[in-house]
Amino acid sequence: MFTGIVAAVGAIVQVSPFNEGQEGAGVHLTIHAKDFLRDASKLGDSIAIQGACMTVVELGPDTFSVDVSRESLKRTAGLDKPGEVNLEHALRMGDSLDGHLVSGHIDGVGEVTHFEPTGESWDLRINVPADLAKYLAYKGSITVNGVSLTVNQVADHATGCEIRINLIPHTVQVTTLKRLQPGQRVNLEIDMIARYVERMVGLKHIK
Repeated sequence: MFTGIVAAVGAIVQVSPFNEGQEGAGVHLTIHAKDFLRDASKLGDSIAIQGACMTVVELGPDTFSVDVSRESLKRTAGLDKPGEVNLEHALRMGDSLDGHLVSGHIDGVGEVTHFEPTGESWDLRINVPADLAKYLAYKGSITVNGVSLTVNQVADHATGCEIRINLIPHTVQVTTLKRLQPGQRVNLEIDMIARYVERMVGLKHIK
């Protein structure tokens, strides 16, 4: 479990294939993250990378490695090549919940349609696939590349919806969101409360 509050920006520095030639071929990622790892960090820890929960399989002084399955690669963006990534440790009992409850399971991939400064803030707009559009609402929560954000506007269209998000300068400065460009694909996780609401409403029709 995570909160969507990014602890550090690291960098994927090496991408190596594993199980190459097999149906389940994935990649082995090495991430450099100075001062991110804790003294108590260990193999098997869960770390969110661009919003996707991954398991630590190797540890170094300022690096750690994870294995990403082919299925995960198909359902995410930004985990198949070197580059900056948002990082967050798993939530511990007693930690402050400053964002919202995030599972680290990517629900889909959206596409940035607009990202420009407006006054002191930044205006971010993202096209969301049709299967996720119904879960998004004005002032609701969404996770974009592992960052907990508030939806300011939802505009439905034939193939899904476009959401509009206002980013404060701090969020832009301390995350990889500062590098977004129109056309770029981003990892999305909907608010898990929306999942339960859908389930409860759906069960009312089952006798």
